[in-house]
Amino acid sequence: MINQQQLTRLVTEFKREGNLSMSAMKAGMDPKTARKYVKSGVVTLAARGPRTWRTRTDPLGAAWALAEGYLKSAPELEATALFEHLLETAGAALLEGQLRTFQRRVRQWRLEHGPDPEVIFAQEHRPGEVMQVDWTHAKELKVSIAGQPLDHLLCHAVLPYSNWQWATRCQSESLLSVRQGLQAALHRLGKVPGQLQIDNSSAATHQISLGGKRAFNTEFLSLVEHYGLVPRTIGIQCPNQNGDVESHNGHLKRRLLQHLLLRGSRDFASEGDYDRFVEEVLMRANQGRRAKVAEELAVMKELPPTRLCEYDELDCRVSSHSTIRVKQVTYSVPARFIGRRLRVRVSEQQVVVYHGAELVAELPRSRDRQAVIDYRHIIQALLRKPGAFARYRHREELFPDATYRAAHDKLVRDHGQRPGELEYLRLLKLTAELGSSAVAGRLGELVGAAVPPWRTESVRQFLCPSLVVTLVEAPVNLAVYDALLGGEVADVA
Repeated sequence: MINQQQLTRLVTEFKREGNLSMSAMKAGMDPKTARKYVKSGVVTLAARGPRTWRTRTDPLGAAWALAEGYLKSAPELEATALFEHLLETAGAALLEGQLRTFQRRVRQWRLEHGPDPEVIFAQEHRPGEVMQVDWTHAKELKVSIAGQPLDHLLCHAVLPYSNWQWATRCQSESLLSVRQGLQAALHRLGKVPGQLQIDNSSAATHQISLGGKRAFNTEFLSLVEHYGLVPRTIGIQCPNQNGDVESHNGHLKRRLLQHLLLRGSRDFASEGDYDRFVEEVLMRANQGRRAKVAEELAVMKELPPTRLCEYDELDCRVSSHSTIRVKQVTYSVPARFIGRRLRVRVSEQQVVVYHGAELVAELPRSRDRQAVIDYRHIIQALLRKPGAFARYRHREELFPDATYRAAHDKLVRDHGQRPGELEYLRLLKLTAELGSSAVAGRLGELVGAAVPPWRTESVRQFLCPSLVVTLVEAPVNLAVYDALLGGEVADVA
């Protein structure tokens, strides 16, 4: 079978030279085939339709009929999963080496019979028009604070026109986090765009209207109204409508990862140090966008004169357990406030408790809805009732770190269950008095298996040795007293 290009070359060469053999060789065909076309005078090949027959036996055989049935009922099936299923199906007669052939056949079937992919229409962005906000998990960065893994999210704000971006660390997709993240971005930018675009997170659209649609929360509306923003949401399960910030989520985390690698360590001394690291990375990223950012700032509105508070204020009563309930999480407070009502400020990172103007406690915000118990609040009560420790509901919260857990286990192993637990409670009392930094070093030396049994009192004596005061009694010279007395008598006389 020859093609049109070969036939055209044959006719051209034969007209020019008149040599059939030479013309056939230049056209890349057999002389007998060339003679047939020259005699017939054909210069244009008839159009051929698609081939409907196979030139060899179908290597997939009966397996493809089964596979096609699965694909028609569930077009989203992946080729590899379907192939592995058919390998175990009697009558399919597939071989493991036919995976690539099967994948090509599935790809061709989708092209001919599968549903059309969704078309994404590129949008034209205008300067100063909109800011997109989204949350992204940053656990894959594997950042740690003083050796402890930091599981966190980033509240990410992006201007689609200039790609200017800002991000703040948060714990959840909450109204508090969007309030903190949005205000941080706007005040860093220095101006306010026209619109705020966000997904259907419960932080913004928790309220369900009568028509079944998600309406904006009252608190969220008050936030955007304060800054003069027009809120809008994307379609449910349509993240492509928030495409700029969704794309920048991955870019931001890759940029952070590269700077972490250059830094040589993913461990930070404090959460504040990590926050400053993220700020530095974002500032460098925004350096190259200054020209377009200037275009956006020229058409944006001015910031309002005040900034909204970034916490919720609640009123809680202290239970008989010396705890309060804040947003479905239990927090401890000093026992002296049992039965009192306390004012609680809940921010994204911490819970601050007040009794009137008195600061009662500052506790970290729970990340996983587990109780947050400060042993210093209840240790005195536990020493009066040490038997309550064994089955205390929040017992695990009374181990500040792994060293204290090891100390508890050793005390119980060396002295028995009840005496060992009592010694551990005394250890917590000592820590509350002296501070964890004073006790940690000595305690780390005492938790080894080879260390002989010890008690808390020995730790106290080591850290606070008793001062021996020797009183030296000076000798009394009575002659001085007699002289004084004699002088007084003489004056009286």
